[in-house]
Amino acid sequence: MIKDPLVWIDCEMTGLDISKDHLIEIAVLITDGDLNIVAEGPELIIHQSKDVMDDMNEWCVEHHGASGLTQQVLDSKISVEEAEKQVTEFLKLHVPQGVAPLAGNSVHADKVFLCKEMPSVVDHLHYRIVDVSTIKELAKRWYPQIAKGVVKKAGHRALDDIIESIEELKYYRQHVFINMVRQTKNKETGKKLKDGENPIYPRVGAIGRWENM
Repeated sequence: MIKDPLVWIDCEMTGLDISKDHLIEIAVLITDGDLNIVAEGPELIIHQSKDVMDDMNEWCVEHHGASGLTQQVLDSKISVEEAEKQVTEFLKLHVPQGVAPLAGNSVHADKVFLCKEMPSVVDHLHYRIVDVSTIKELAKRWYPQIAKGVVKKAGHRALDDIIESIEELKYYRQHVFINMVRQTKNKETGKKLKDGENPIYPRVGAIGRWENM
């Protein structure tokens, strides 16, 4: 049993218009709660017709063409139904239904297309998501110097983007979030912390409630 699993999914699409665009690539990794990769899932290129690929927006034409993905999509023999089957079977093998949140960068956009074209994948996941881009935006506002330490390669291939997202969240965990193991003393008094006591704000409990003195 994987402890506190996160299912990392990244998709490449022909665009972001849910009414006409389609999935063309998907990659899946599973980490435990400490962001260690514990299972490597399918990395699939999904076939689409030339008409679909020719209808991509300018950004997708440029970037998917430069990465080689466009031609790989045209050459692929994997249908979206087959891709959905492989991903769902992988998830069933490693995580119970309804337990693991979907994780990624701006992963709400991926989820919209997964709901449309791979509903069984979404049905197996927890309804919550872990979106690294949320932490990124907060870090930019609250810890701008730390946020500058994240350098994105922006390769726009599914597996590369997942790995980069995991590494980015590891960075924020190390530099932004409180390390409750390392910090054992109250920052204001220097006294040893009680179990569950917040080292920065002594009146705030372990789950963030403002407690009466």
